[in-house]
Amino acid sequence: MDVVFVDYIETYYSNKAKTPVPDKINGKFVQIRNKQTEYLVFSPKELTLYHANIVERFCLDRGLKGAYAGEEKRFDIREPGWEVVGGGKFDIDKTQKQIRLYDNSLAYGRFDSKGLKKKISSAGKFPGYSVVIY
Repeated sequence: MDVVFVDYIETYYSNKAKTPVPDKINGKFVQIRNKQTEYLVFSPKELTLYHANIVERFCLDRGLKGAYAGEEKRFDIREPGWEVVGGGKFDIDKTQKQIRLYDNSLAYGRFDSKGLKKKISSAGKFPGYSVVIY
């Protein structure tokens, strides 16, 4: 299965905040899969308050159908073969070259940590970074 890292961090700081990306970034992430690919979608806390907002943005960017459910706490992908595996929170420290993944999503549950360190390394976005999962 291919792994694609979708980064809304750069988008937020370049287009919205209009500031350089800081050395320490906090936010939320979701894992989304279809038959061939797993997407790791990271978004800074300032851009998306909820995991559902990340899924909605992902769908809008890719032309996927979806809708909010459950008092808008969850955004479901309404396309065959797509699923939101889970989510969590992240801390990225550029100076320490470390990514920390932890917690879970109230809407989607905990992310699937199996093989996640290797998946992040193989995506090529963070060469030389250590990945710590709590």
